[in-house]
Amino acid sequence: MNKLTELQKYVAEKEILCRNNNAIDKDLFSQYGVKAGLRDINGKGVLAGLTNISEIVAFEEKDGVQTPCNGQLYYRGYDIKDLIFKNEDKKYIFEEVAYLLLFGVLPDKDELDKFQKELANCMSLPSNFTRDVIMKAPSGDIMNSMTKSLLTLSTYDKHATDLDVGNVISQCMRIIAVLPMLAVYGYHAYNHYENDESMYIHRPDSSLSVAENFLRMLRCDKKYTSIEAEALNILLLLHMEHGGGNNSTFTTRVVTSAGSDTYATTAAALCSLKGNRHGGANIKVVNMIKNIKDNVKDITDDDEVEAYLSKILNKEAFDKSGLIYGMGHAVYSLSDPREEVLREFVQNLAKEKNCQKELHLYEVIEKSAPKLIAQKREIFKGVSPNVDFYSGFAYEMMGIPEQLFTPLFAIARAVGWSAHRIEEIVSANKIIRPAYKTLSERKEYVPMHKR
Repeated sequence: MNKLTELQKYVAEKEILCRNNNAIDKDLFSQYGVKAGLRDINGKGVLAGLTNISEIVAFEEKDGVQTPCNGQLYYRGYDIKDLIFKNEDKKYIFEEVAYLLLFGVLPDKDELDKFQKELANCMSLPSNFTRDVIMKAPSGDIMNSMTKSLLTLSTYDKHATDLDVGNVISQCMRIIAVLPMLAVYGYHAYNHYENDESMYIHRPDSSLSVAENFLRMLRCDKKYTSIEAEALNILLLLHMEHGGGNNSTFTTRVVTSAGSDTYATTAAALCSLKGNRHGGANIKVVNMIKNIKDNVKDITDDDEVEAYLSKILNKEAFDKSGLIYGMGHAVYSLSDPREEVLREFVQNLAKEKNCQKELHLYEVIEKSAPKLIAQKREIFKGVSPNVDFYSGFAYEMMGIPEQLFTPLFAIARAVGWSAHRIEEIVSANKIIRPAYKTLSERKEYVPMHKR
């Protein structure tokens, strides 16, 4: 019997011990006034800091009572809908809003041109880095591959641990610029060595946007349509920032407050985002849709689709979790403004890709699921589609593989992480250290020979 099997047997025995000694009665959270997940029953988070970077609105006050309202999201005080729909030229819309989040003001044309050029100049890796780091020991988990590559990049930076604000800004811009390369190159390397596929490494084009370069590097022919580039731009913008309380951004602020460097801080955020409760939700939606298509004879029959959704809610179908993925959000109730925006661009993509039948299925679920959930579940606020509901479908229509869904989220959210890191360094001067209520009783030590 090998050592690994012996270890597994040992751990199996100790798992019971761990479970028994780490289980906490959920009723104790209410008894001691502790908000599990740092959120109340309506999803409102415990105040842990102050920020100018973004604002999420899900409730409005009426006669002293907090009432759910249609969701709103503001970046530095600007409604995201205005940032998108009032923008005349969306080619560099991601870069424009990245400038806004990092520096606090909207750029004029000259400032945007210069910022875009500086980001483009940062889209390069050290000599032989792709060969020596990304291609060696490739991983099918692209988020882990990106994290490994990012931490290795710190060894090429002579000022890696310098926390001067100017140096941190430079590091953040370089990270924002190279994350698309780390994601795409990591994907190609894994598929070459593990799946025996052809490998092509396209260098970025400095005249293109981040979204265009991602599509160009991903595809063997480097080609993409204007509708694809626009849709990906909007997806990146919508995922770019979502308040200081989301798990990966809060991780960024916690690690920053400890005095850690930019590479380690961003790596920690990447590790947080890859969790399926955070960045991997759109993959769950796509897999659920595949399951529905496999089990519903006619996906254009609204009644048949609704009946199958009821089975999913009753834990009789799909993964038996009882969840309709893409529905509901920790903060939003009546609507997620990001989903409302994305829907329009998804409709344009569906028309170009001849996917109207699949789009209709999504629209039926969007209409039926909240109603069914309200009938079958005890809910404390409204349930509506979130941004993950359509984002996976959009990526799928663009031919982007599932392995890159969460990395694309990371590529976008790196802007928000950077903005919060800079704000934490400039404005805060204390390590973040919340408190936990101890439940264990005090005990008297007994020498081993008397146990």
